[in-house]
Amino acid sequence: MAKKVFVGMSGGVDSSLSAAFLKEQGFDVTGVYMKNWTRSLPGFVCPWKEDFKDAKTIAVQLDIPLEVFDFEEQYRQKVVDYMLDAYKSGLTPNPDIMCNQEIKFKLFLNAALDMGADYIATGHYARTKSGLLLKGKDKLKDQSYFLYRVSPEALRHTIFPIGELDKKQVREEALKRGLVTASKPDSQGICFVGEVGIKQFLLSELGDQPMGPIVDHNGKLVGHHDGAIFYTIGQRHGLNIGGGLPYYVTHKNMKTNTVYVTTDLNDAKLWSSRVDITSPWWINQEPQSGRGYQVKCRYRSDSTPCRVYLTKVGVRLELDDEIRAVSAGQSAVIYDGNIVVGGGIIQGGS
Repeated sequence: MAKKVFVGMSGGVDSSLSAAFLKEQGFDVTGVYMKNWTRSLPGFVCPWKEDFKDAKTIAVQLDIPLEVFDFEEQYRQKVVDYMLDAYKSGLTPNPDIMCNQEIKFKLFLNAALDMGADYIATGHYARTKSGLLLKGKDKLKDQSYFLYRVSPEALRHTIFPIGELDKKQVREEALKRGLVTASKPDSQGICFVGEVGIKQFLLSELGDQPMGPIVDHNGKLVGHHDGAIFYTIGQRHGLNIGGGLPYYVTHKNMKTNTVYVTTDLNDAKLWSSRVDITSPWWINQEPQSGRGYQVKCRYRSDSTPCRVYLTKVGVRLELDDEIRAVSAGQSAVIYDGNIVVGGGIIQGGS
């Protein structure tokens, strides 16, 4: 009997081709549209209806059933509220990581297994082998960073059908099969924020924020901000400080509602050779303390060689090279070559 796989179908080309591949490989395929967020914002219409329509069209093309799993309430609690609480605390969170941890590879997986599935599949650019999480073959699209908090048990029940391909190949293979999503543009940004931008989303959820001072590295008042929660370390644009050299955010004090900036790109506050992380998660086993690994402190960055030290108070990463704009609340993901070891939430850098 063919193995049964439930494929998360978002209405995009990646998940569409994933379903097609699995059908061709002889799996008993069921598509699943996860209804996670349907709310529109001022100036931005949530595209969920269009995405659902595309998922249904692909299901018809492939002659597979399509289920709808409604996780909107749980998504609000586990992902959106988590993000809002983090921003209110002055952090810069990554909700996509929490979505994978709590929704796709927990709620979706458990629901699929309860309905008789042997596996789930998604259109992530990543690979898995014997409970290990590996980078996707496409270095530019590799999404293993967002998956580091997934359990090895979940990975053993997960297939990433396009992990060996790059984006160009994915579109070419989708065109060969005549999939209607073959040329559909990739979604941009956080799924429930979309093109409207994170600032507008925070304003819609939290309302106007108190204004406060922007202070430079000499202690001089150089402007005023419209809410410290909107600013991230290393940020250059949106400061509304006119004239002279560009300013960069070095840090902020939520208690005094102050944002600190510098015009010096070599300012020590912008660079870190040490990163402390909390809430560590190791996929298979914890790293060897003192051993060399590689780390990514944001998705769109190169890996940096580092040494990992497990201490009584947390995890410390000593970097071979300084990196700029380490932001508390983001994730530091640790790699051993192509293998994702795990990681944690950044407390800060120094």
